[in-house]
Amino acid sequence: MKAWKAELALLSVTLIWGGTFLFTKIGLDDCTPSTFILIRFLIAISLSLIFFGNKIFPLSRETLIQGVVLGLLFGGGFVLQTYGLKYTSVSKSAFITGMTVPITPFVFKLINRTNINFWSKIGVVVATIGLFIFTKPDFDNLNPGDLLTLLSTVFWAFYITFMDKFTNKAVLEKNKTHKLVVLQFLAAILPPLATLILFELDNYSINFSTNLITALAFNGILASFAVTIIHTSVQRYTTPIKAALIFSLEPIVANALAVIIVNEILNFREYVGAAILFSGLLISEIGPFASRFINRRKSEFQK
Repeated sequence: MKAWKAELALLSVTLIWGGTFLFTKIGLDDCTPSTFILIRFLIAISLSLIFFGNKIFPLSRETLIQGVVLGLLFGGGFVLQTYGLKYTSVSKSAFITGMTVPITPFVFKLINRTNINFWSKIGVVVATIGLFIFTKPDFDNLNPGDLLTLLSTVFWAFYITFMDKFTNKAVLEKNKTHKLVVLQFLAAILPPLATLILFELDNYSINFSTNLITALAFNGILASFAVTIIHTSVQRYTTPIKAALIFSLEPIVANALAVIIVNEILNFREYVGAAILFSGLLISEIGPFASRFINRRKSEFQK
């Protein structure tokens, strides 16, 4: 697959993920965070077993470990993000999650011990500046929800990096993508199950309202099952840094939905920040082509 096609597919992932903040916030009015995540993942597991259950075996030890690692990071990230969303706003949660962008290059370098190309570095810096301008973070008024959401970005950075590492050789094992999808959801149940037992049993509550069912359907079917198939299948055709930059558009999608559905208003500063953040993605994508074009023109001129 061409890199640009993979990146367009990841953009579709971003559009769907951008909607999860709003739907999760709505769903949390009728159940506890861990319960919401558990049901969400149970929906995804059921669909995974229906479509890919016959493709799990034979299962190598390497793929089993990789699926469990991805699943624990996936589940842990959602637990932290969902608990955080209980105590902060949709917009704030979405843009704190955007801090995955500056964290991912460091995790990528730590895990793979490789250098990051120049244009990706510039794109990350510009995107981070845009994110800062958009959010205008007030560090004096951070609440527990903000801190939990910030911690979740570390999980996402490792998840994106390991996804790249584990799927780069996916073609070597038959149906590895399908196996990783199923294993991820099976392992992802463990973090919310643990938090449910430890923190929510005494105050357990659930109300299967229309809002809750709608939120679970969107998050379980589209944002978990469908998106994980796409993500696991295509990320190997691009880089973790570019993937993180594409995912950095997630807060803009989340905020746009918040504006449309719950009438949150964007001010001029936020529009400027969003534009700068988006330009960081463009720099990362267009920069290498511009460099090659300039070098080619220089070579032709010297001849």
